[in-house]
Amino acid sequence: MSEWKAKRFWTEANVVPIEGGFTVQLDGRAVKTPAKTPLIVPTRAMAVAIAAEWDAQEGAIDPRTMPVTRSANAAIDKVAVQHAEVAQMIADYGDSDMLCYRAPGPVELIQRQAQMWDPLLDWAEAELGVRLSTASGVVHVPQDPAVLAQLSSRVHAMDNFTLAAFHDLVSLSGSLILGFAAQMDHLSADEIWRLSRLDEDWQIEQWGADDEAEALAETKRSAFLHAKSFHDLSRRTD
Repeated sequence: MSEWKAKRFWTEANVVPIEGGFTVQLDGRAVKTPAKTPLIVPTRAMAVAIAAEWDAQEGAIDPRTMPVTRSANAAIDKVAVQHAEVAQMIADYGDSDMLCYRAPGPVELIQRQAQMWDPLLDWAEAELGVRLSTASGVVHVPQDPAVLAQLSSRVHAMDNFTLAAFHDLVSLSGSLILGFAAQMDHLSADEIWRLSRLDEDWQIEQWGADDEAEALAETKRSAFLHAKSFHDLSRRTD
């Protein structure tokens, strides 16, 4: 038996100002999240992007083609109801940040990691006021609790929409510092993603590419770039 899919029932999607932000109406009917919560987003730009996704639907509704809508739903239905838990889960990346764990060899990889990752730790010290320690190998080395508390405070202070985007920026890159670098426009999202792939790219150089692994990496890259775009939409003032 084929799975039933909802079909387009509206003629036009419109952005409407509402208390708390903006919503999208389909022929006058306000869009709701999967949990039946009113879809209220913080900026007009985000609402416009969501309305465009609904307008682009033809026939059966395909959520896979509606990334901004999906992210907004996650911010409302998931992050908003467990903000502290999500924030702490992401803040915990600071104690195992990918940038801090360096290869014991070969020397070329050691040098590349230092050349590409050390400037990010320097940036974090200058801009975030924290210095994470590095270690050789994969054995966990605890960071200074005061440093982790400072980073955690920044994460917990994020609003639901910012945190939804930040969750993906950090979890996909494996680095809390890279997440902050993307959020604060220290480097382009593409460059930050490339930095997060340093070890994988090294392995490809040595052993060649794997089609399945490359396809998965591209899927993650697209998700990372979307997370950055969603973050920026949540901050737009125009």
